[in-house]
Amino acid sequence: MSPDRSWLSRRLLLGVGQTAALVVLIFALIEALPGDAAVALAGDQPDPERIARIRESMGLDRSAAERLLDWCGALARGDLGTSLISGRPVTDLLADGFGPTLTLAGVTTILLVPLSVGLGVLAARREGGPLDRTVSALTSAVHAVPEFALGVLLTTLFALRLGWLPPTAVGTGGDLWAHPAVLVLPVLVLLSRPVCTISRLVRAGMIDAMASPYVAHARRQGLSAARVRWTHALPNALAPAGQQLARTCDWLLSGVIVVEALFVIPGLGTVLIDAVAARDIPVVQGLAVVFGVVTVVVNLGADLVTRRLAPRAEAAA
Repeated sequence: MSPDRSWLSRRLLLGVGQTAALVVLIFALIEALPGDAAVALAGDQPDPERIARIRESMGLDRSAAERLLDWCGALARGDLGTSLISGRPVTDLLADGFGPTLTLAGVTTILLVPLSVGLGVLAARREGGPLDRTVSALTSAVHAVPEFALGVLLTTLFALRLGWLPPTAVGTGGDLWAHPAVLVLPVLVLLSRPVCTISRLVRAGMIDAMASPYVAHARRQGLSAARVRWTHALPNALAPAGQQLARTCDWLLSGVIVVEALFVIPGLGTVLIDAVAARDIPVVQGLAVVFGVVTVVVNLGADLVTRRLAPRAEAAA
């Protein structure tokens, strides 16, 4: 087996193992939650017979091991369960909230890469100069502001005081593409911290790459400064930034929850908040599994990209 195939097989097996461990951990954490879901669902004046019926319908009258095996079997068939509140399949609830969340995360990621790379390369070209110091100071200041606080500030300024943008997504019906102005403030909030982090990594990577022996060799070969910078230095400078981009995609899942709550966007974050408030355990478990699997897949993709961008670093590791 070739080294590339062997490496890919190991990564895939690791991803499968991580997913299996994640499923067990999610089930264990839900089991460890305080209180009784059946009592909570029974209402303010629970009837013992009704509680017993709810426990039976939820499978709580069986052992945890039996319920875990049943749940794993259902997951293998693509069945995330049924909502205890609405009676709808969890997959349908997730499908309803998937569009707005994917729109927010997708637009943020599409803008994040060129902005971060551009700022990082620009600062590295003027290392120690006024532009570099200005970019570093701004990114440090913006990174220090929590997303919720930044969202409130932007909404107060651009929506309430100036009236340029809508403050929330109320009235859009979840169709964000039909009302693009609604996307501006949420995307700005989601971009704020990752742009600062990744641009600093790109800057540091570019400075190290431009001082490396292989870049010096490329210059001796008479290659243009632009070709040396973009073809030889940038791919190796992007290797650590690629890993950070994967972690940023993980962070976007939690960041989207805050942003969706702040701007009243009916996405997966809103579905999760409602499910937690109602103790709708199948929905919470289903969302946790989806978020976890996305994290595993994104990190596997980041490993693949890093190996392609900087094979030297991968070989050394």
